[in-house]
Amino acid sequence: MMHQYNDGLPILLSYQTDWNAETAEIGLCEKSRRIGLSWGDAAERVAYAAEGRGTVYYMSYNKDMTETYITDCADWARQIGEVASEIIEDEIIVDEKEIKRFRIDFPSSQSIIALPGNARMLRSKGRPGDVVIIDEAAFCDDLDELLKAAVAITQWGGKVRIISTHNGDENPFNELITDVRAGKVPYALHRITLDDAIEAGLARRICTVKGDTWRPGYAEAWREAQFRKYRDSEAADEELLCIPRHGAGAWLSRVLIESCMVDAPVVRFYGTKEFNGWPEHSRRAEMQDWLNAHIAPLVAGLDPLRRHVIGGDFGRSGDMSSYAPMEIGETLRRTVPFLMELKNCPHAQQVQAVRYVCDRLPRFAGGAFDARGNGSYLAEAMVDAYGSMIEPVMSTEPWYREHMPPLKAAFQDDMIAVPRHEDVLDDLRAFRIIRGVPRLPEGKTDKKGERHGDSGMAIALGLFASSHTGTDYGYQPAHVSADDERQAGPHWLRRGHEDGPPAHVDRFTLMGRHDFRRGVGW
Repeated sequence: MMHQYNDGLPILLSYQTDWNAETAEIGLCEKSRRIGLSWGDAAERVAYAAEGRGTVYYMSYNKDMTETYITDCADWARQIGEVASEIIEDEIIVDEKEIKRFRIDFPSSQSIIALPGNARMLRSKGRPGDVVIIDEAAFCDDLDELLKAAVAITQWGGKVRIISTHNGDENPFNELITDVRAGKVPYALHRITLDDAIEAGLARRICTVKGDTWRPGYAEAWREAQFRKYRDSEAADEELLCIPRHGAGAWLSRVLIESCMVDAPVVRFYGTKEFNGWPEHSRRAEMQDWLNAHIAPLVAGLDPLRRHVIGGDFGRSGDMSSYAPMEIGETLRRTVPFLMELKNCPHAQQVQAVRYVCDRLPRFAGGAFDARGNGSYLAEAMVDAYGSMIEPVMSTEPWYREHMPPLKAAFQDDMIAVPRHEDVLDDLRAFRIIRGVPRLPEGKTDKKGERHGDSGMAIALGLFASSHTGTDYGYQPAHVSADDERQAGPHWLRRGHEDGPPAHVDRFTLMGRHDFRRGVGW
């Protein structure tokens, strides 16, 4: 039975049928988000493969996209009465890596195959009539190589379809569109803004699907509501009106980040001017009460069987300090169960708060902390407390070059989960390609001028810690008195070795290290 909508509109709206009717060898579409173009495209590809005209290869940047498309194809096959197999999920080896793919087979001997956006997947493909679809092309890695492999199939009568929202004016997708408009390449170009889709009936269709009552002004109100969801006009223009943001170059896309977000708290402590003026023992007591009230319930709920690490990006008064505990799951998926953020908080209380978390993380396996500038104080205190389990990180260009690609891979492979929060999204989107290296730019990264990618860096450091620090050693925090805890010096200082570290402590590893509160140095 076909999809039925009681709104007087055709099942596929005009922009969907126009795209499906495109006959050019290579067709591009720059589009608004969430207008159902890929869903409508799936209907055309089912008919195409079922009639035996060719095999369809669908490619995008992550598994969720490919799985959604193949599910839409299976649904359309049932709706239009085409005989097709159930969805077949298997794995193939590419470059010594296991790659998951999805497939639907038809009696015509043709198939629809959904694959990750890897250029090597298209090598040796391209029989007459085959079609390659690259969806959300602006977010695929190495789009140039992917296009080069895809275009080759047209030599034997194949076709290529490229669909995407924009991702900055310097993105290869936008550069390709610019070349098309300049007449440099003979590709067909479609452009579908949110306004185009509304004119074709999108708002009316959404009203029907949601079960709302259609009334005068509904479309205008719905449109306004979509634009209000964006914090700045440039983002709205890019996502909804097909106007690429100038100099955007976001390294992690909104779509990719949101696909890995889960409900998890972001807990914040704000140090007032009054708080900062209190004696240290009063600040410590106040912080302890806050930790007991807000952090203790969170760490108490963590899985005691799983290893945990932590990443931390330090800030004093200008930026927010952000600390990201991270669970290493049974499948090695990394999950941030909560974020602890401290604003305008003295060094001693930041050490207190971070140690509070680390002492209570189940099977604590280590941490990585920003060691630049004032961050060196906290990183050094953590090394004093936990030794080689802690990695102080100087986030230089070589460090970013080597250790940021795994962060993007974790998002692409759905191997990380982060809190669903607007600031976390903005912080992760703050990473830019600078001189060919993904990193945070200089200066504030949010519109309010209050953040510098803080939680994004904490999450990156947590992921780094999960792969570069040692395994857990059944660490149990020492039970010390409040007076001893206030000293917060190295363990051996708190155990009576006032003349120096005991014999088992390597003096070389302590060279240049100081306990700033007691004035002790070696």
